[in-house]
Amino acid sequence: NTEKTEPFYRLSVPKQKTSSEIINEARNVLRTLRTRRPFTPTEDQRKLFGSGSSRAPQNRPPSVFSLHASSFDLAESRPVSGVRLSPLDHKPILVTFAKDEDSSISLPKPPADAAEGRKVSSARAHLFRRTQGNFLSAKMVSPDQNEEKLDSEEPAMMSNLCRSNDNCLAEQRPCTPFNYESRQLICNEHISRLEKEDFLKGTAGKFLFQLRGESDQMKKPGTSSSWPRSTGWKRRVTDLEDETRINESEEEEIFWHIKILPILHELEEEDNVENLCLACTKLYQALNEGNMLGKRFKRRSVLLKTLYKLVDIDSDPLCLKLAKIILAMKVDGKNLLSVCKLAFKICRNEKNDYIIQNDRLLDCLLEVMRIEDLQKNNEALLYCMGAIKFMSGNAVLLNEMVNKGAVEMLLQLMKQINNIKENDTYFSNLGHLLVQLTATLRNLADLPPARRQLICNGAVSELSVALEQRMNDKDVCTYIVRIFSKLSSYSDFCAALADCSRCYILFLALLNKHQKQQGLVIRIIFILGNLTAKNNQAREQFFKEKGSVNTLISLFQTYHELDLNAQKWYHERGGEGKKHPKHPSEAEDVLIKLIRVLANLSVHPSVGAALAAAHRVVELLVTVLEYKSVDDCEELVINAATTINNLSYYQVKSSAVQDKKLHIAEMLLKLLMSNNMDGVVEAVRVFGNLSQYHEICDFIIQKKIYKFMIALLDAKNQEVCFSACGVLLNLTVDKNKRALLMEGGGIGKLVDCLRDFGPADWQLACLICKTLWNYSENITSAASCFGEDTDTLLMLLTSLLDEELALGYSLDRDLRDHHKLYWEREFKPVAEKLLERIQSHHSLLPTVTITPF
Repeated sequence: NTEKTEPFYRLSVPKQKTSSEIINEARNVLRTLRTRRPFTPTEDQRKLFGSGSSRAPQNRPPSVFSLHASSFDLAESRPVSGVRLSPLDHKPILVTFAKDEDSSISLPKPPADAAEGRKVSSARAHLFRRTQGNFLSAKMVSPDQNEEKLDSEEPAMMSNLCRSNDNCLAEQRPCTPFNYESRQLICNEHISRLEKEDFLKGTAGKFLFQLRGESDQMKKPGTSSSWPRSTGWKRRVTDLEDETRINESEEEEIFWHIKILPILHELEEEDNVENLCLACTKLYQALNEGNMLGKRFKRRSVLLKTLYKLVDIDSDPLCLKLAKIILAMKVDGKNLLSVCKLAFKICRNEKNDYIIQNDRLLDCLLEVMRIEDLQKNNEALLYCMGAIKFMSGNAVLLNEMVNKGAVEMLLQLMKQINNIKENDTYFSNLGHLLVQLTATLRNLADLPPARRQLICNGAVSELSVALEQRMNDKDVCTYIVRIFSKLSSYSDFCAALADCSRCYILFLALLNKHQKQQGLVIRIIFILGNLTAKNNQAREQFFKEKGSVNTLISLFQTYHELDLNAQKWYHERGGEGKKHPKHPSEAEDVLIKLIRVLANLSVHPSVGAALAAAHRVVELLVTVLEYKSVDDCEELVINAATTINNLSYYQVKSSAVQDKKLHIAEMLLKLLMSNNMDGVVEAVRVFGNLSQYHEICDFIIQKKIYKFMIALLDAKNQEVCFSACGVLLNLTVDKNKRALLMEGGGIGKLVDCLRDFGPADWQLACLICKTLWNYSENITSAASCFGEDTDTLLMLLTSLLDEELALGYSLDRDLRDHHKLYWEREFKPVAEKLLERIQSHHSLLPTVTITPF
């Protein structure tokens, strides 16, 4: 009964198996590659545009500028009445104090010259001129020609009166909200105390105006509409239709004099910065308490004029307080731009991050970005976004942004910008804003909650639209690509990006347009490597895009030449005696990540077969092995070897790997003899595929590479043993080369590998049994064939073929099923035949004790 036996090859694959099964069973013959994400150094200084910006200084907004009180427009701070208001149902009663009833009210004086506002002494003594400070003392009304003139107090007296208000109603807290009854009680109590103080101090009353309604609702018992005549107060009733701009409620009138005005006087007179900061804190709290933040507050102009003058004091903590209040007052136009610049200036200094954290400036800036008109206020939004970008460089503020919904807000803003088409006049300016926005998103992408929000809010779509529209704006493209570079390292975002079919077209267009922009190219290549690492559909889709492989080849040639020129330049300048250049260099890093894309693409059956036949691709990979040493750039050389290994798996017609197999073997020998173990293993893997060709087997014998393979069986490393055993398996196909396995104790080393790794790795166990099967084809005696290892081999095979013993060690059910599949399909058929052959040629069968593993 002679049975014709065929020798086993390492990659003997039944025809009926699917391509996915072939890949799974190839066991690391086809492998994807991993690499580090490109490093982006932090900018030394906080600027609108970094040092690598493509924008010329004259074509971009400045990061450094002067800012003074004169930068603000006092006229814009007045309340705006867009529509004439309907008359109210009650008329105001103007109450003034006068020492002469015939004296008329002093009209408001014009603001000081802008230059005067900038003259600030160290002690700030002349910051507020007494001749210009009257606007704090009262609510001024410019009378028409038909109006009666109202009595007024001298400025010094008025200032004195207003400062004493705090003493007058110190017990009335909280002052808001008021109802009508409590309002009248407070007014009457105020009047009573007013009279007492007038008699005791000889001073006049405190209020300049008292709005008194004449409706039935306002007329309640105990509420007199007239003041005691002994105080000298005098009433004048004005025509309300001519005074529609006076819409201030009685509560605001009272609250203004009690709470706000004293603080404004403190700001006017205080010299100490710390005290000014405290006063600003009190002012913000008081405004918030009195519901006076925003545009509706009548005395808003008086308040803002005071704050604007304080900007001239060179103190970031004070300016932070001022910016917060001014922003909360909802300024617009020139003043919005100036206050956004003020916030930008504060945030530009990294040392201010701590005080910014404690003062909630971020809330105000985010509110500006949410509500302000994109086109009308694009310059103000630019500096506002720049300030937010600076804040995102701080870990505490970055987390705060996520919690305050900054991600969703920024994506909504990006959507608005994307709706502005290229022919629009605002398109170019909004590009500056988009740089700040995408730079902020890049920082936010570091946080897991932000990443989830980016995916949920459709960031891939909006970023892709922006990338397509701003293809000519290198700065915007760079930041968007940096965002994708970060996020594509995570499987959930990578899957979302892979589903965006246009992303491959955009990436290829960018690579062709900015081929020599290393910072841009390397990140796009990194993204493509991530997309093709685990997604077979992405591999196929990218490969099918028009010009995809040609673009990769062109990039390969460009950066290969740059790398060669850098090496040549180094050696021409006596590089041997100088410090060796850093590896990987910029050009090397691009090549590393580009070769990774090729390796990942080659895992797909049809794509891999096509690449194996692409002679230019294989030539460039071999060139890397020719001119680059593993000691110079380990990752580059190993990546090239891995990709060649993947391509050598495909035995297709016109295979470029087949055509160059001997030259490839010579290059691999250099890698095999290196001291780099990773390089050695990769070279062995390639020899495992190439050794299916007789010419390569002869090369292995000629160069005595087989001895190296036998020695590697002692490495006690599963993967190393698997690769070395693959080469030995292919050598034993040739009858004339089988005896070489006895050299260096090859049989004993194979048996040791079977014992050490068999129960945990049925693929490796199968490979060892196939090698021994080929080796023992012409066996006459088990003892002469396997020597002293015969009994050990018999015991091992008997034990490993016992299903209960072989598979019972695994407690994990899924793992057990996986092992059982490989045990039944791969190991068992070969091991049974080998055991039967040995037993039939063993004259004295020993008693074999089967022991569990």
